[in-house]
Amino acid sequence: MPLRAKVASSVSRTAAALSRAAGRGDGSVIGGWIGLKIDPELLAHLAAGRSIALVSGTNGKTTTTRLAAAAVGVLGPVATNSFGANMPTGHTSALAKAGHTPYAVLEVDEHYLAQVLDATEPRVVALLNLSRDQLDRAKEVAMMAQGWQTTLAKHPDVHVVANADDPMVVWAAIGSAHTTWFSAGQRWHDDSWVCPECGSPIERAEDQWWCTGCPLRRPQPHWVVEDDGVVDPTGAWHKIVLQLPGRVNIGNAATALAVAAEFGVRPTDAVSRLGGVASIAGRYAQVARDGRSIRLLLAKNPASWLEAFDMADHAPTLLSINARDPDGLDTSWLFDVDFAPLRGRQVLITGDRAYDLAVRLDINDVPFQHVRTFTQAVAAVPPGRLEVIANYTAFQDIRAELDRVN
Repeated sequence: MPLRAKVASSVSRTAAALSRAAGRGDGSVIGGWIGLKIDPELLAHLAAGRSIALVSGTNGKTTTTRLAAAAVGVLGPVATNSFGANMPTGHTSALAKAGHTPYAVLEVDEHYLAQVLDATEPRVVALLNLSRDQLDRAKEVAMMAQGWQTTLAKHPDVHVVANADDPMVVWAAIGSAHTTWFSAGQRWHDDSWVCPECGSPIERAEDQWWCTGCPLRRPQPHWVVEDDGVVDPTGAWHKIVLQLPGRVNIGNAATALAVAAEFGVRPTDAVSRLGGVASIAGRYAQVARDGRSIRLLLAKNPASWLEAFDMADHAPTLLSINARDPDGLDTSWLFDVDFAPLRGRQVLITGDRAYDLAVRLDINDVPFQHVRTFTQAVAAVPPGRLEVIANYTAFQDIRAELDRVN
C-alpha cells in the first residue's frame, strides 16, 4: 500500500483498540472513520489483493455474513465485519484490523452497496431480500431494487448470488451475466405484490411466483432449502445443524454455502463449520440471569418481526421498541406487524415507544404488562425462559445491561 494508506491503516487499528479499551464500543466504526479521514481511498487499498464477498439485503445480513465467513474459512483466514458495522467505515475498520488475509466477507447496508462495490471489486455479491425498513428516511423498496440493478450493470464480471423467492431481488439481479439463485422461502409478501418492471400484479402458487403482465417470474433455483437441509446444484442434500433458531437461518445457511461455493468450497467441507456459529453481536445469545434463561432476538421491521415470532418459544416474552435515529423515527410500521402469535403467553413491553406498542397490542387483542426497565421485566416473570424481541437501539440497550453479550 502507499505510505499514506499504511499510516491510515495503523491509526485506524489504534483508534479502534483505544475505543474498545475505554469501553466506548467495539471500535468497528471509529477506527474506519479516522482511517478514511486520513486516506479517503483506504478501503480500496485494504481490499486490493483479497477475494471478497459482499452480503446485502434488508434482513439477515449479519447472520448470513457470519455463516459465509465460517464457510469460506475452510480455505484460510477471512476478514469480516462481525459486529454488523456495515457502512464503509465499518468495512475499513474490519479490513485494517484483520491485516493481510486472502479472503473477506463483508456485510453491506443496502444503501451503500454501489459505493462498496466500486471500492472493493468483489468476486461475489449476495442479495438476500428487500422489504420496508426505516420508513422516515429509507427509499421505497422498488427504488432500492432499481438502484441495485443499475449498480450491478456497471459490474458485469461480479458473480451474483440472489434470492429467487423475492421478486424485487430477482428484478435487480436478472440482468447479471453470472447469477446463482438460491431458494430460502419468503414469508413476507407485502412489499412485492406489484411487478417492479411493468406494474402488473404478481401472482403466487405454492413456491412459484410470476408477473401477470410481463415475463418476470421466479427463476429455477440452484440451491434449495428442503426440510432441515439444503440441496446443492448437483442434487445432493446436506443436513444443516445450527445453534441458531428458526427456519430462516437454514435459508441463511443455504446462502452462505452458495457464496462459499463461488470460492471453490465444497458444501461437504463447509457444513460442519456452520454449526459453530452460536450468536452474532448478541443476536440469539442466551444468558442466565436470576434464574431466568434469557434469549435475545433482534427485529427491526415487519418482515423480521414475523421471523422472530417463528423463532421464539411459547414463553414469557419482552418486547422493546425505541425510535432513535438508527431505528428510524417513524413507528407506524408497527401496524404492519400481526402480533396475534403472542396471544396466550405473558407479554411485557418496554422502551422509549412502549405506548405506541401498547396501542398496537391492544388493537390485536394481546394482553400485556408495561415495565419501565429490563430489570423489572426479569423480576416480573417466573424462573425459566424469557424471550426478548427488540428493535435495534432497544436491543443494544438490553445487550449492554447483559454486559454486551456477543
